[in-house]
Amino acid sequence: MYKKKIPVSLDCGLHLFLEVINGKWKISLIWCIYSGIKRPGELQRKLPKASRRVLDTQLKQLTDHGILSKIIYDELPLKVEYELTSLGKTLIPVISSTAQWGEDHRNELEELIR
Repeated sequence: MYKKKIPVSLDCGLHLFLEVINGKWKISLIWCIYSGIKRPGELQRKLPKASRRVLDTQLKQLTDHGILSKIIYDELPLKVEYELTSLGKTLIPVISSTAQWGEDHRNELEELIR
């Protein structure tokens, strides 16, 4: 199992937040699941630039952090779904306001990023 070389600093709420959502696809995964996309294959189709391996890793991390719950149905073929936990649902207003900030400053940011 991978062990981080630099220990995670948990002395600040911002560090805790970043530890949970740090990952290229995590916010997109949370938003997709909030929007009703629950199966891994559907998530892969919605985020085609992300490899399945990376999505699986980040889904596991979000599950380990209590943001998502993984439901495995006892049937063949195996069926897996993800849903937001009550803790995960508390991230939706944060993601929404962050997205709104990006939209509010789109013109300025696009010029600076180019």
